[in-house]
This record gives sequence, C-alpha cells and structure tokens, in this order.
Amino acid sequence: MAAKETRPQRRTGLGRAEALRLLGSVSLGRVVFTRQALPTVRPVHHVLDGGDVVIRTHEGAALTSHAQPTDNAGVIVAYEADAIDPDTHLGWSVVVTGYARVVTDPDELERVHELLPGAPTESADQVVRIRPELVTGVLLAETGSTETTTG
Repeated sequence: MAAKETRPQRRTGLGRAEALRLLGSVSLGRVVFTRQALPTVRPVHHVLDGGDVVIRTHEGAALTSHAQPTDNAGVIVAYEADAIDPDTHLGWSVVVTGYARVVTDPDELERVHELLPGAPTESADQVVRIRPELVTGVLLAETGSTETTTG
C-alpha cells in the first residue's frame, strides 16, 4: 500500500464570527462534559440559535446533573465540530466552551424542535442550550493557499 502524500499545511486562527459561521454550516458535532468525574464525549446534532449552540440529546440530565437548580448559568461544557477532509487533512475545526442548561420552557422547546434536524426520539428527547463564553477555531489550509472554506 502506497503512503499518502502529505501536503504542507498552515494553521490559521479564526475569529469568533467566522468560527460560529462555520459551526452553523454543519449539523453534527461533539459535546464534551464531565460524567462521574471523567471527561465524556458524545456526538449530537446542533443548530445555532441567537448565538447559542442548541443540541438534542438523551443525556441532557447527565450533562447538567451536577448543576444546582438555583444556578441559572448552568454547567461548563465544550462543543466541537469540524469539516476536515480525511485524505488531505485540510478544513476547519471549531470549539465552543460555555454554560449548558436543559431547556424546559414549553414554548422554547417547541420552537427549537422545529430548528433541530430530525424528529425527537426516545433516545434523544432533551434539548440543551450552550451559551458560548469562549469560541476558538482553526483553519487548516494548504501552504500558499488563500482560499477560505465554506463548510
């Protein structure tokens, strides 16, 4: 089996607006949270809603279980999504770190269920809103390339 040719890459940091734009161009990412004192990663569908990342998951309670009911901020989580070509390793990756809360308001639930891809299922029936505090992203481009990816 022949080895794949690797191309020289450059990494370019993305600003908040561009990172969120790219995040909004895909519907699948990974939420990172703490479960039983260990980091846990789960793939989930998402949408951007008013600058927040909104996900549907069956682990909403596990995600936010260690938050106090009076803690309006929620619990800190990370959310990552990317579009990286498996052959060239070119593309982008965005990480959002912020506070997550289970959505319980019936009107908000109805509205975001219409925005989220797919219908709610028994295995993914809770909605969690992540309010970004820190947004970082990186563009992986070919050295010398000036093109911007569109997701």
